[in-house]
Amino acid sequence: MPTGVIINVLSVVIGGLIGSVVRDRMPERFKESLNMIFGVSSMGMGIASVVLMKNMPAVIFSLIAGTCIGLAVHLGDRITAGAGKIQKLMGSADAQNASQLVTVIVLFCASGTGIYGALVSGMNGDHSILIAKSILDLCTAMIFACTLGTAVCMIAVPQAVIMMIIFLLAGLIFPLTVPDMINDFKACGGFIMIATGFRILQLKQFPTADMIPAMILVMPVSWLWMTYIIPLIG
Repeated sequence: MPTGVIINVLSVVIGGLIGSVVRDRMPERFKESLNMIFGVSSMGMGIASVVLMKNMPAVIFSLIAGTCIGLAVHLGDRITAGAGKIQKLMGSADAQNASQLVTVIVLFCASGTGIYGALVSGMNGDHSILIAKSILDLCTAMIFACTLGTAVCMIAVPQAVIMMIIFLLAGLIFPLTVPDMINDFKACGGFIMIATGFRILQLKQFPTADMIPAMILVMPVSWLWMTYIIPLIG
């Protein structure tokens, strides 16, 4: 039973609904201040994940190669277009809000913690990681919904699909991993979370959506690095 996945998805829906209801009652100063806190929090969680890195060349190569793949297939543009459609569906076509919605999609759907939590949940039934993440996602969805409205709730759909696929495949994926591969995976997700923090704070518009393929590459590249490259150069 994917209990952790269900709780995490519901936390985004509930947080989005609450934020949509109170958006007109919350002072603008309050929204801006909390938005900055979530940006810093994303960067802080990213840094905490990056320090777990075991094979730096493998992680950096995955980030570069993954981003190149994302740019080549216009993944970011496709996600942005999807975000725009969600905005129109919800009665808004604000380009800035669509850009912010892309940031939130990446934050909820491509975080290392969420993907790793779904793996652990599917492998041994330990839902604690996803439940802990749900608390943060509830608050984050609430704050972003104060700006983006009910469009935040729609993010639960791709989030549910991605996490359920990982949950169902966990029995095949997790036994093939070793702790160093998992740590490199978390570190890769950490870099994306740091980039997401910059976007939330509107300091730099990193191509976070185009960076997502790095999450797929990093564990195989980490394994290749440990199995073949390190013995070769050592």
